[in-house]
Amino acid sequence: MTDHDITPLDPQDWEQYRALAHRMVDESLDYLRDVRERPTWAPMPAEVRARLTSEPLPRTGMGDAAVYEEFLADVRPYPNGNIHPRFWGWVMGTGTPQAAMEDFLASVMNPNVGGFEQSPVLVERQVIKWCAELMGFPSTAGGILVSGGTMANDLCLAVARQKGAGFDIRAEGLQGDHPTLLVYGSSETHGWLKKACELLGLGNASFRRVPARDDYTVDVAAMQAMITADRAAGHRPFCVIGTAGTVQTGATDDLDALADLATREKLWFHVDGAFGAMAALSPEVAPQVKGQERADSLAFDLHKWGYLPFDVACVLVRNDADLVETFSAQGAYLASEKRGLMAQSGVFFADRGIELTRSFKALKVWMRFRAAGTDTLGRHIARNVAQAGRLASLVSAHPELELLAPAPLNIVNLRYLAPGRDDAALDALNREILIQLQEQGIAVPSGTVIRGRFSIRVAVSNHRSTNSDFDALVDAVVRLGRALTASA
Repeated sequence: MTDHDITPLDPQDWEQYRALAHRMVDESLDYLRDVRERPTWAPMPAEVRARLTSEPLPRTGMGDAAVYEEFLADVRPYPNGNIHPRFWGWVMGTGTPQAAMEDFLASVMNPNVGGFEQSPVLVERQVIKWCAELMGFPSTAGGILVSGGTMANDLCLAVARQKGAGFDIRAEGLQGDHPTLLVYGSSETHGWLKKACELLGLGNASFRRVPARDDYTVDVAAMQAMITADRAAGHRPFCVIGTAGTVQTGATDDLDALADLATREKLWFHVDGAFGAMAALSPEVAPQVKGQERADSLAFDLHKWGYLPFDVACVLVRNDADLVETFSAQGAYLASEKRGLMAQSGVFFADRGIELTRSFKALKVWMRFRAAGTDTLGRHIARNVAQAGRLASLVSAHPELELLAPAPLNIVNLRYLAPGRDDAALDALNREILIQLQEQGIAVPSGTVIRGRFSIRVAVSNHRSTNSDFDALVDAVVRLGRALTASA
């Protein structure tokens, strides 16, 4: 086989591909510019689903232009809608055109940012320093960028386990005769913790679920009592977890009180700040997350309230050496040198996480911070919190709506009320309202259950939303509720 027998993977006609690439960019920018003109979400037609799931393996390629046309017809029209101004389902990133181009630039460079003497490593190192400064962490802090909040929290829990196990857990694992290791978090803690306990070999039973108070924050006194009782029973508590912005209601635990408890009990203090930690960028909202700067570790998403495209999240630890102690495992094939490409620029990121192969996630963070400024991000965060507060007020003031939980940060839980219907009937009614909001392309909230009652949950982390969008949501919920009640 000669070189001429294989079709190149790079373009055979660079100018022809340049024209196609320019078209992709132009049409992508139009797609983002005109997002408000489309439904928030559109159900996928059966024939499109069939094409996306039943195509045979493409042994022979059709060419770049043809497959781009398939993308335009079958893929781009049917996402979950999270870039739309009326998408408030869960807490998802909205992204920007600029950051999309920055991801493109990172993909063109295509470096492996595990280490080596290269600019992408220094860019990520700078981003970690900036994040540590924003969160009030000391100069000893270190960190790493990962895919999302679950991975960031998992790595932090692994560090906590390493520091608090009381034996060489990397060498022995959990196979020996050791006390049961226990971690403490609110019953409102996100599902990452259950997964992490199972993944790290601790088991679901090691997650001690502490009751939440009426405001959905963790009961610190109850946590203290559980720790005391568990120690007396011969177990080994090793970590206390606080949440900055719970997934259900946006509540933030008393982080200072948890930091004090962790200090008294000599436990690792971790804060899950998946979306809430970024409130630190806004002077108006930052007091809500006071105390997270005292954490031993902090995990947060930059693709949520950093308004960046998926995926990028940050792990911060108070002492960089703790990450290295937990994850370093260099093989001879990765040994560093004093000079050349293997000179390690001061940070070998593969020693600070579980991935050796790492994409250049840091570029879009570095460029957005420098181009927009973190103060601008903080103002958008404050605006989202104000929008959530305004929506909660609209709901509270409307006789046909009910606010199901406090809305201290950016999550509003509501339901439509119909006279004479019990909670079960109201649950069914509000589930149908939610589905019709989505299917009609009006808006995308999500659903949850708040103390036994189904809730339409509105998570406000969208930089494209305006007050008029929330007015339209209230009007639509009431209109749909009235129509469904009348037709029952």
